[in-house]
Amino acid sequence: MFITFEGSDGSGKTTQIHLLADHLKAAGRTVLSTREPGGTRIGDGIRQLLLDLAHTEMHARAETLLFNAARAQIVAEVIRPAIAAGQIVLCDRFADSTLAYQGYGHRQDIAQLKRLIAYATGGLRPDLTLYLDLPPEDGIRRNRGRADGDWNRLDAQELSFYQRVETGYRRLIAQEPQRWTVIDANRPRDEVHQDIIRAVQRKLPAPAPSRSK
Repeated sequence: MFITFEGSDGSGKTTQIHLLADHLKAAGRTVLSTREPGGTRIGDGIRQLLLDLAHTEMHARAETLLFNAARAQIVAEVIRPAIAAGQIVLCDRFADSTLAYQGYGHRQDIAQLKRLIAYATGGLRPDLTLYLDLPPEDGIRRNRGRADGDWNRLDAQELSFYQRVETGYRRLIAQEPQRWTVIDANRPRDEVHQDIIRAVQRKLPAPAPSRSK
């Protein structure tokens, strides 16, 4: 099973992925957690290029191609093999981020982006996408207040950009409501976690019965 997490930076995706992975492992599931961009040696190198504040001249099309290059690598090297081995794969961002950020945020052609994504992923789609819903203003405030001070090029956008991204996510959710579950992220961590568990349990196949000796 392939589960992706989407939402603004600051919405708690990374924390909630760790909590969900721990919960699933405690229940006897085999889990792989990864992220985009990154998750492979090549993807991590691309991630550094994308996040570097020195690269302010990067064009939106170049940014989009780099994201999808990293995506092609992680799908082939990590995600597909893990799914084939029967693991539950949790990924912090996937193709929907490109449609929301590079498409709606940067106002690039959505149809062209979908063709590019299909090529990069070989048609792989999540079984469930959890959208951690947080107003853009709150996401920016949380992100800028992080203790690690991990401010990067992708954070340096105007509020109007993140508002377009949010609109994009709403449209994507409306197009495929059966795949998405919207989680109110503006609540205590444990409340969000419990809602995520319930959403995953509704989609998760029952574990195979153990064979008696």
